[in-house]
Formats: sequence, C-alpha cells, structure tokens
Amino acid sequence: MNDSFTADENAAITLDLTGLKCPLPVLKARRQIGQMTPGSTLVVTADDPAAPLDFDHFCATNGHVLAGNDAADNLFTFTIIVGAPDEA
Repeated sequence: MNDSFTADENAAITLDLTGLKCPLPVLKARRQIGQMTPGSTLVVTADDPAAPLDFDHFCATNGHVLAGNDAADNLFTFTIIVGAPDEA
C-alpha cells in the first residue's frame, strides 16, 4: 500500500489506495475530497475488486461526477470531479 497523494500543475490530486480493501479506499477518498474545492479533480488508483461499484455508488450519492473508470491488470483508476459540499 502506498496511500499517498500528489498534486500536479493542473491542480488534480492523485491518491494511491492500492492494497486497501473495502471500505477503506472510499473512506480515504472521502477524506481527501473533504479538503478539496468543488470542480477540482481527484484521481484514485485502487486494486480492491469491489472498488468500481463502491466508487460509482459513492459519487452518485454524494454529488460527485465519476468522469473516468478504467481498469488494467487488476488496477482501477477513477477520475472524480468534486461536487459541491452538502448544505446542512
């Protein structure tokens, strides 16, 4: 598990969550998204077989856009556009 993130010049943040199993990838992504501004991009890599369904559901129920969902060699890459925070 690398559990690290990096920012590039386009303000996208990359979060490596390989080696983590459900529900940790989504929980760590949620924590990172909480520190981001709406409209920014989070790119997550994970190898948990449940991750595609988990991230699809997470984005759909939390107002984020799952802009990309790619898989290669049991590694999943999700591109998430951060939505507006919930109004409480």
